[in-house]
Amino acid sequence: MKISARNALKGKVTSVVPGVVTAKVTIDIGGGKSVVSVVTLDSVKELDIKVGKEVTAIIKATDVLLGVE
Repeated sequence: MKISARNALKGKVTSVVPGVVTAKVTIDIGGGKSVVSVVTLDSVKELDIKVGKEVTAIIKATDVLLGVE
């Protein structure tokens, strides 16, 4: 897979929570860290995303928001 995005995190799906139109997919990227992505149900089906599957989270954003307490 070749992509232009530089932020690609490989990991394993630990949870898929389907909604009406989208699903929340949690990916364990190692080191006790995880990434969550919300994708369409169609994408979950087309990519056969399920718990235990190895995937790559590709992050391409034009904005990065920061928060502090």
